[in-house]
Amino acid sequence: MTFIKKIKKYNKLAVCVIASSMLAFSSCDNFLELSPADQVSGTTFFKTEADFMQALHAAYNPLRKVGVDFYTSEMRSDNTHYEYNPGNQGTAIYMRQDIADFTNNSSNDYSAEIYYNAYQGISRSNVILDRLETAGLATEVTARIEGQARFLRAFYYFKLVRYFGKVPLYIHEVSDESGAFQPRAEVDAVYAQIIEDASKAVEVLAQPTEFPQDGYATKGSATMLLGEVYATRKEYAKAEALLKSLSGMGYELLANYGDVFSTKNKNSKESILEVQFMEGLESGMQSNFIYVFLPRIYNTALITFGVQANNTSNTGGGWNTPTQGMIEAYEPGDTRLEASIGIAEGTYDVSSYFTLEAQRKVTGYTAPAGKVGVPFIKKYLNPHTSPNNTDDNWPVYRYAGALLLLAEVQNEQGKTGEALENLNRVRRRALPNSADLTASSKQIAKELILKERRVELAFENHRWFDLLRSGQAVEVLNKHGESLREIHDYLSAESYKVNEDKLLFPIPFAEIGVNTLLDQNAGY
Repeated sequence: MTFIKKIKKYNKLAVCVIASSMLAFSSCDNFLELSPADQVSGTTFFKTEADFMQALHAAYNPLRKVGVDFYTSEMRSDNTHYEYNPGNQGTAIYMRQDIADFTNNSSNDYSAEIYYNAYQGISRSNVILDRLETAGLATEVTARIEGQARFLRAFYYFKLVRYFGKVPLYIHEVSDESGAFQPRAEVDAVYAQIIEDASKAVEVLAQPTEFPQDGYATKGSATMLLGEVYATRKEYAKAEALLKSLSGMGYELLANYGDVFSTKNKNSKESILEVQFMEGLESGMQSNFIYVFLPRIYNTALITFGVQANNTSNTGGGWNTPTQGMIEAYEPGDTRLEASIGIAEGTYDVSSYFTLEAQRKVTGYTAPAGKVGVPFIKKYLNPHTSPNNTDDNWPVYRYAGALLLLAEVQNEQGKTGEALENLNRVRRRALPNSADLTASSKQIAKELILKERRVELAFENHRWFDLLRSGQAVEVLNKHGESLREIHDYLSAESYKVNEDKLLFPIPFAEIGVNTLLDQNAGY
């Protein structure tokens, strides 16, 4: 049984069991004693491999909330913006816009959701790891479960430390009130825990044995995570060794870039980690990325394979819209442009909603008289039969990204020739008839690698972190803001005033309200 079928079957029960074990400290002494003996609870659940696998599925579940990351990473970068509607500025709308415009505050629901989702995954991983110690399962079973739980905990903390800086560090199940409220740990301490967990996951997890994979984290997933952690920490030699080891795990580039995102090729040889989704009206496991990324269209059918959907609600489209700068970043003839971006052509009405008349190619596009062409993210456009119900997985780590990160860390060590070999290996797939790139200096190579990562990994939530890691976020995004203000008069004078403080999100206001040990990030 594949990961997605197992998580569908078991996730609801596991979430309830873990919730009961986490909340036991806040109930009266007799609460659990009054529960019927034949019902599952946190005290009776963790006995068998099947029990732990159900709990593990619950720990994976926060990964599926990738929709929030569109706003906090990709739209925070220069890759995408949003479709503005002056007549629809409700709370959910302007909070998303505020993140993109760098005008958000500590009460923003979307940055807060990142925080709470990550800690949900961490708490579930902690329960598994603490209960696993005394479960008495077979050695190989224990290793497989521990490796995945440690990978997940490391992944969630890596997200937190990059978004928020210092954060509370929980590495055991919370069983009483005294353990529930912790101060923010120093960034180095958080990274030490991430490295410990990811290193253990690399040690105990198995590498993929067949493709397509089953969707669970593997040695390759943990290796990629740890390599990115070391790259972020500027420990380039350690990152290089890890990233080079991926070549012996069976990963390969698919021949055609567009095929990477086809639902026919989920969990392929190029995939190191994907968030799993499954189309179906009854599954509850579907994705809907394409509808979020389309404009606010009255009828999407001309793009969505005849599926008719009104995409104008607050939960509809208009988000993660590719910028002109993103379109211009592709070289002439780069096949990734048409695979990644499309044009919705039509007209806006007086309410700023869009009537779709045609789907057009983005290359060389100029809107005809009386029409508007709105770019949209196309790489997640696959056949489906019901609105907002698609089969697309979300790519977290791909082998192409690993090769480009390898190029980055090699170049940082002065190995520019080796770095360019890895860069050009990725680039040749998209530009097979072009000459390989060369660089006369380490700095020029750095710029080439950063640009290549931008076009190769566009709309996969990497650009924001690439800009942070490169040290160019403030410069690039202030310049980007200037260009946006020239064409969008709705942007306030306070938008895109990017400084070092804005490179972190604020600790959620509500969290500081309940935990007096927490302080706020500078600038909020």
